[in-house]
Amino acid sequence: MANPVPASGLAITEHRLANGLRVVLSEDHLTPVAAVCLWYDVGSRHEVKGRTGLAHLFEHLMFQGSANVSNNGHFELVQGAGGSLNGTTSFERTNYFETMPAHQLELALWLEADRMGSLLAALDETSMENQRDVVKNERRQRYDNVPYGTAFEKLTALSFPDGHPYHHTPIGSMADLDAATLEDARTFFRTYYAPNNAVLAIVGDLDPEQTIAWVEKYFGSIPAHDGKQPPRDGALPETIGAEVRELVREDVPSRALMAAYRLPHDGTREADAADLALTILGSGESSRLYNRLVRRDRTAVAAGFGLLRLAGAPSLGWLDVKAGGEATLAQIEAAVDEELARFAAEGPTAEELERAQAQIEREWLDRLTTVAGRADELCRYAVLFGDPKLVDSALPKVLDVTAEEVRAVAAARLRPDNRAVLVYEPTGGDESTDSNDSDEEAAA
Repeated sequence: MANPVPASGLAITEHRLANGLRVVLSEDHLTPVAAVCLWYDVGSRHEVKGRTGLAHLFEHLMFQGSANVSNNGHFELVQGAGGSLNGTTSFERTNYFETMPAHQLELALWLEADRMGSLLAALDETSMENQRDVVKNERRQRYDNVPYGTAFEKLTALSFPDGHPYHHTPIGSMADLDAATLEDARTFFRTYYAPNNAVLAIVGDLDPEQTIAWVEKYFGSIPAHDGKQPPRDGALPETIGAEVRELVREDVPSRALMAAYRLPHDGTREADAADLALTILGSGESSRLYNRLVRRDRTAVAAGFGLLRLAGAPSLGWLDVKAGGEATLAQIEAAVDEELARFAAEGPTAEELERAQAQIEREWLDRLTTVAGRADELCRYAVLFGDPKLVDSALPKVLDVTAEEVRAVAAARLRPDNRAVLVYEPTGGDESTDSNDSDEEAAA
C-alpha cells in the first residue's frame, strides 16, 4: 500500500549531535518499514586535478568492511535482515541508504556509524586495489564500451571550462584512478567522512525518542573534523556566449545530436521554470520535439530534453536526438532550433503548462510515496539548501510558475549561443576517432 503524503506536508523534526551530525526524522506508521539515508557533503566537485574519481571510488570502499564488519558484511547483514541498500555519487554529494523492516532500524544505524567511525581500521592495499578495479570496470561498461557512452563526459567537459569544479564527471579518468594511492584515500576519508560533514535522515515507522537514543549511542562518539575546504566556486556567466561543438566518430547505431544548454541553478524559481520548459519541449511522446521530429518530420527515432539540476553550478538542459533513416543532423538541428525559437517567442499554451505541471507533480509524489524517496529528499534539501523542511514547499513552487516565466527562461537560455553540441557519426565498425570541430569554449 502506498504511503500518502499528508496535505499539510511531512512531519519533520531536526536534531544536531555535539559532533555536528545533523539528524532529520520523519514519522510514518502506515507500514512497518524505515529508511536510513546518509548524505556526505562531498562529490566530484570537491576533487582536484590529477585525483578525479576519488569520491566515487570511496563510495565503493565504504562497502569493503570496517572495524567490526567484514568485507561485504554490510550487504550480508542488511539483506539478511530483509532490507535493501546501496550508495551513489554525484557532482555534489555521496549518499548511502538502507530500507529496513522497522524492527531492524537499529542495525542500519549501527552499520552506518561503524563505517563512519572505523573504516580506516579496515582500509588496506588489498581493498583499495580490489575496488579500484571494480570502478575501472564500471567505467568501461558504462562509458567507454557502450554506444554514446562518452556523451555525458564529453558534454560536461564542453559545458564547463577547464579547471571548473564540474568540468569532470564523478566516474573519474582511468589515469587518475590508477594514480590514486592508499594515503590519498585515507586523507579523503579523514577530510570528508566526518559527522559534521553529513546529514542523517530517518523516515518511517520509528519511535523518535528511541531513534535519537540509538543515533547518540552509535554516532555520538565519532569525532568531528575541521579540515574540509569549501568546493571551488562554480559560478559562471548565465550563457556560454558562443556555441561549442565537437564531432565524434564512433561505432554507434545511428547519427545523434546531443546538446547541453546552460540553465539556472537548482533551488531557484527560474530552474523550476526551465524544468517546465524542457518537460513541454522534450519529455515524452506528447512533447513538441517528439511530435515534430519523430511523428511529423520522421527524421528521428527518439527525441528527449531534460534538466540536470545542479546547485553549485549552472544546471544543464540535456537534449538527445537519435536520427532515423537517411535524415541528416543538419535537418534535425534546423528543426530543433525552429521549435525552440517558436517556443521562446510564443511560450507554452495553457494546456501544455497544465500538463507539464501535472507530470512533474506526479513524479514528485511518486518519489515521496516511498520512505526511501522521502529520506533522500530530506537529505538533499538539508545538504544543498540548508533546510530539510523546504521539501514541503518544492511542489507548490513549481505549480506557481507562470507561462510567461517559462517563455522567458526559454528565450534567455535555449539559444544556439548558449549550448555545447555533440554530433555522433557512425563509423560502421571501423576504429573510432574523435575530432574537435570547435574553438576553445568562450565562457570564462
